[in-house]
Amino acid sequence: MRRPREVIVAVRRGSEFLVLHRSPSCDSYWHLVAGAEEPGESPAQAAARELREETGLDPADRLVDLGRTFTYALAEESQSVRDRFDPATGEVVVTCFTVEAPLRWEPTLNEEHDDYRWCDVDQAEALLYW
Repeated sequence: MRRPREVIVAVRRGSEFLVLHRSPSCDSYWHLVAGAEEPGESPAQAAARELREETGLDPADRLVDLGRTFTYALAEESQSVRDRFDPATGEVVVTCFTVEAPLRWEPTLNEEHDDYRWCDVDQAEALLYW
């Protein structure tokens, strides 16, 4: 079962943000780097791991905790999402991070993703699944 603690990482490169597209086997939507904390991980450790796994970027000392969290209710999610959690879990807490990518860096996507885009804030907001 997945823990009810997740992280999200906004990857910036200048004025652009990295938006990833989940492959069809992973529900096929646009999102930021994100994932669940594993047992024994701090939110920062989970954010660094997810960043490396999903994009190949090692954040080194560039990862910034934004000091913000938000929650989402599992009741509003699809059954495939709810099935990842203990049935008693009502909501998930998400900790927010950001990292500045090197100027000409491009991500190396893992199997969870099939595309990516560098977007300004308005473009990213239009693409992202909320």
